[in-house]
Amino acid sequence: MSSDIRFTDFKSDKQPTWCPGCGDFGTMNGMMKGLAETGNDPDNTFVVAGIGCSGKIGTYMHSYALHGVHGRALPVGTGVKMARPDIEVMVAGGDGDGYSIGAGHFVHAVRRNVDMTYVVMDNRIYGLTKGQASPTSREDFETSTSPDGPKQPPVNPHALALASGATFIAQSFSSDALRHQEIIQEAIEHDGFGFVNVYSPCVTFNDVDTYDYFRDSLVDLKESDHDPTNREDAKDVILDNEKEHQGVFYKDESSVPYHEQHGVDEDMSVIPDGAPESATDLVREFY
Repeated sequence: MSSDIRFTDFKSDKQPTWCPGCGDFGTMNGMMKGLAETGNDPDNTFVVAGIGCSGKIGTYMHSYALHGVHGRALPVGTGVKMARPDIEVMVAGGDGDGYSIGAGHFVHAVRRNVDMTYVVMDNRIYGLTKGQASPTSREDFETSTSPDGPKQPPVNPHALALASGATFIAQSFSSDALRHQEIIQEAIEHDGFGFVNVYSPCVTFNDVDTYDYFRDSLVDLKESDHDPTNREDAKDVILDNEKEHQGVFYKDESSVPYHEQHGVDEDMSVIPDGAPESATDLVREFY
């Protein structure tokens, strides 16, 4: 890996079409800076994106990239990491993409502890489809399709991750640039599945969970006596519905990623010509 890489090397020549002020700008900058600071470069980085405003991020970052199907970014990222365990895999999505249609894949990617980073841009709204309530929207959040609020408790993605056996759980705020970068960087460096939920405000459709709201509400765990290596401490913070937190909630320092557990250490991305002889024999036996 090169030590001369700058975060601007991860910028593509495509201009983002996000709304001016969108939190995804800050989220993406932190991702690029985190990759550069950890010694990665575009030639050894693969970004998988889901659907929604966040799904455009693979176009705006200069690296190998794939824009997947709604909710299916994590299976693609898992496949990439299994085929090429030597490269850095980063999966990006939104709260709708990741915690609704993609929730089942989230659970299994977490429990397998695949060595990749999952960044979720959580704006508590469906932005690209014009402002419907998302899985993380407040119970009383009024939208055009839920004028009285969804009347359902929001999904707690950190609790879901912890219950699924996560080895790294964190949360950041896209506007807190340095802190956001630090948290992303720590997730990248983690040996296993690094999950970061990022508060990434939608300035067009969400006038409740705003930049000002998060600036006034966020409690940084770095400034408390929280021990991220203690699972019980992590559970207490994750289940605290009275405060908004940023920082590393939980980190298992003894984590062993999936590919090491199962001896997946070879490049399997090159497929030889022709079917293996054993496969041909099997086809002949049954057909």
